[in-house]
Parts: sequence; structure tokens; C-alpha cells
Amino acid sequence: MKRLCSLFVSVILIGFISSCGTGSSSKNKKVAKGNRVYGGVVRLNEITPFFDLYPYYIYDNISYLIASQLYDGLVRINPKDLSIVPDIAKKWEVDTSGTIYTFHLTKGVTFQDDPCFTDGKGRKVTADDFKYSMEKLCTFSPDNVIYSITFKGVVEGADDFYERSKKGKVTSGISGIKVLNDSTIQIKLLARNPGFLNVLAGPGGFVLAQEAVEKYGQGMHVGTGPFTFSTTADSQKVVLTANPNYFRFDSAGNQLPYIDSVVITFVNNKMEEFNSFQKGSLDFIVGVPSSQVDKMVEEQIADFQQKPPKYLLARVPEMSTQYYAFNISKAPFNDVRVRKALSMAIDRNKIINDILEGEAFAPGIHGITPPSFMTSKNPEENYNIANVKGDTLNVELAKKLLAEAGYPEGKNFPSITLELNSGGGLNTSVAVEVQKELLNNLNVKLNLNIVSFSQKLADSRYGRFDMVRAGWIADYANPADFLMLFYGGNVPDSIGTASYYNVSRYKNPEFDKLFEMGRSSSTTAKRYQYYLQAEQVAMNDAPLMVLWYDQNYSLTRWTVKDLFSNPMKYVDLSCVYVDDRGSKNAKDSTKKK
Repeated sequence: MKRLCSLFVSVILIGFISSCGTGSSSKNKKVAKGNRVYGGVVRLNEITPFFDLYPYYIYDNISYLIASQLYDGLVRINPKDLSIVPDIAKKWEVDTSGTIYTFHLTKGVTFQDDPCFTDGKGRKVTADDFKYSMEKLCTFSPDNVIYSITFKGVVEGADDFYERSKKGKVTSGISGIKVLNDSTIQIKLLARNPGFLNVLAGPGGFVLAQEAVEKYGQGMHVGTGPFTFSTTADSQKVVLTANPNYFRFDSAGNQLPYIDSVVITFVNNKMEEFNSFQKGSLDFIVGVPSSQVDKMVEEQIADFQQKPPKYLLARVPEMSTQYYAFNISKAPFNDVRVRKALSMAIDRNKIINDILEGEAFAPGIHGITPPSFMTSKNPEENYNIANVKGDTLNVELAKKLLAEAGYPEGKNFPSITLELNSGGGLNTSVAVEVQKELLNNLNVKLNLNIVSFSQKLADSRYGRFDMVRAGWIADYANPADFLMLFYGGNVPDSIGTASYYNVSRYKNPEFDKLFEMGRSSSTTAKRYQYYLQAEQVAMNDAPLMVLWYDQNYSLTRWTVKDLFSNPMKYVDLSCVYVDDRGSKNAKDSTKKK
């Protein structure tokens, strides 16, 4: 059945990319120009709940999914191809040095209506709002996780502003940020950084209203985005409602968004999620168990073959990597030989085939950056991660390294614990297999500590772990986003201070130098050359045990249009519309046959 399923994936994926749609009821809906349709609801589910919608405190993908529907920035990501396109900035220029960016804002953009504004009406956005937002981004807070991967070491004056804010001595702004007039803002970088627009497309680039921050603090969720946040009595659900004053229009001149609302549930079980989709309670799911996909295609093949089909099935290699991080600030993980030994004792193919049922890939572990970055048609612009050598199964070498570290045949090896969140049970199943393999191959006993996702995040930041399960999904389509997990510039001096992203607290001056040289390189080819060298340095030191690269099935109802699947799992609901016109006729014609 695997071969049959693969055949249908390739055929259906072509239809998915060309038409990009799926479904819900269109009766009594307004038909817009270009044959689009207004109205309807799109229903999604996430395995874990969101944690924080305050942009600079966002650390998880679910919070980012919701926040990206509420806020806009200067630029945004195109969900079709992950390119950077205009958002509130209608255009921009970069000077010949590659360090001065001048953005020209679209006039008439307003914040969402909210009681924090006079008469509850959202006011117009100006360049001063972006200046205010960037200063908030660069303001010290124990929960500010975004600053270190956005403006730190990148924007002129940002680090000085951050340090002054730590001491409560902010008397002036950020020297590299200038408001030229109400609709023009200029940002000066310390050095050329071609990935800077990608940074601005994420939470660090969202524009905030000072009135909302002052009224609600961290609990604010007032932006300029296509949807507003609605609280419900049901903690298992989030409702996003269309913003009637949203500024963007589609290419045909229709005001966005099309749909009335989005409902996001939080059911922590993949099978229950899959069953809800089959019953019609959900419109789009990612990470469908392959065994269920096989069964669904086999038993409901007519639903895929009819014209139009009832469902669309896609399989996309993701910009996502799963790994275990070692706490290298404590024994025995302060010894690279121990880290390498444990990493080489794991049979990743067994995990992928027996537990993940093929829903991942590890064509020889290379680096932290997934192979999905090897997509450019220009060889010089390809990030060829295959050139990086990582750890793969080699039990004999693992035993040798462990013995050299002072633990022959695992004797006297200390008690160690892996901390993880259950992830709907999948993470636990993988951890149990790793536990068995370490015991069988190295005589190393691994304890498991299953905690909530929020506790795992907190323990990771503050170094309260031996080993911790983690996964990284790209914030933007650039290898630098993954290499930040190794960057020593973000590691605090004190173990009692939170370390964001680089939770292993790994520091290697050689890596940092290569990473920084890559970040400031003028060409993509040269930038990637430095990044690949840096990544090899990190993999030689093994602060992480890379397990696999994600590759998931997604299912979408045909009636939901323009909900794009992409390697970043980036979702932009502003252009999604629901259209089931013709679906009933298609069913009837299928029955007649």
C-alpha cells in the first residue's frame, strides 16, 4: 500500500500546487472579483496550546501561527514560495553599502479597533509606531526571546539601547533607527546582512500600538492584521475574526480577508485530530500518520479521484529538524567524546521506520539544517548540507569513545535524564526506543522525565536538564535561522540567566567567526560557504544529537482555497477563501457513473 499511496501523493500534489484550494459551505456568500468568495469559517487544530501572543515573547510555532494573523510588519512572507514581499512598507531601498534600508509605508493603514484607542477606533499607523516597536524589541526583559535573533549585533545602536534598558537608563532612542517623516523610516545596520528582510518578516518586525501596550502589557494582541483575537470560555479553542478595516487588497481589487473567522482547537492527539478531519470538523491538518493516509486512500479513493476531489493530499519535506540537546555545562556532557558516543549509538532509521512510519527522513545525518534548503536551481546558491558530516550509527566507535572518556562498557557512567514533552505520545515512543538503544549498545541507563511543553521550555532556557528534546522549524528560509542554535554570542555568562535558542550553551570562537562572516557576506554563494564550514565545526563538537528531518503529509478539504503547504509550515490566512460551488454536482456526477 505504501507504493500506491506514494503514487497518489505525486499526482494529487500537482493538483494542489496548481489550484491551491480546499473547503466549507458557500450558500448565501458574496462572490468577489476573480471568482473568489467572501464568508465562511476555516477550522484548524494544534497539538499544543499557544503560550504568548506578545510578539517579542513568542518562542513556539503555535503562538507564531496565531500572532502572524493579528500583526503586520514592514514586509511579510509569501506562503507560495517563501519569498519576501511588501506588507505595510509598499517599497524600500538599500544603499550601495548594503547597510542602510529605507522603507516607505502604505498610507491609511490603521490599527484594529480596540478600547485602548479614542472612541474605540483604531488610529493610523505612522513611522513613529515602527520606531516605538523596534525600541520595545530592544528593551530588556527576561522573557524577550526575539531580540537576540533579530537586532542584536545587527542594527546600529541596538545593543547599546538594550544594555541601557537593563539599567533603566533609556534617555534616547536607537541610533540606527530614524524617522524621516510620517511614512518613511530608515534602519542602519552594523554590517551588510542580506537576510535582514527575512528577520523583519517575523515577530521582531511586527508593529505595535503604544496605547495597546500601555493598557494591556504582555496580554496585548492589538495589531493591524487581517484578523482580531477573540477570547472564548472554552480554553481549548481560539477564534480569530475578520478585521473589517484591513488595508490589503488582492490582485483583483478585493479587500482581504475573505473568510469571516478562523477556529483553532487544541486536541493533543494526532489520531483524534485525524478522525475530526474525516468527520468534517477540521479543514486542514498536518502530520497525518502515514498508516492512516494509506488506509484513507485505499478505502476512500473516490474522494481523491472525483473532479473536483473531496480532499487534497500533499507531502512536503519541511524546514524542520528534531534533536536532543545536551547540557554541555555539566558532566558528563562537558566531554565531547560522551556526546559523540551517545549520538553514534542511535539507529535513526529504525526510529523513522518503526515509530514514525516513514514520516521523516535522515539520508545520513548531516547538520542541524534540513536538506529541504537544497532547492535552488543555481548550484552556487544551493545550501548543500550533504557536504556536512554528522553522526550516524556506529556502535563500535561509540563504545571506543565512551571508553576513552573513562566509561568502558558503560561502567560508572552517571545517572542521566532526558526531559521531554509527550507531543501526543510520539515523543515518548521515540524516547523509549532511544532509551533501549543506549542501554543495549553502550550499557548507558537513560531516565525519562515527561513534563508539560511550557515547563520543558523554561527548563531548557535555564539549563535545568541533562538532555532535552527539542525541534526547530524555520522562522525564515535561511540556514542562519538554524545556525543560531549554536551561536555563542547569545549565551549568557551566568547559568542562572536564560539562554534562548542555544540551550546547550555551546561556545566555539571558530564557529562564531565563520557564522558572522557568512552573515555579512555580499553573495549567497560566499555566505553559504561560511555557513557550511561553521555547521561542520558545530557538528564535530556535537552539542546536539540530531535525530531526523521532518517530512509530513497534510490533508486539506478541496473547498478551502489558497491555503498553501510550504516547507516552513507558514500559514497566511488573509488570502484563504471557502468555495464549495460545484462540489455537490461533482458528487452527483460521480454517483451516476
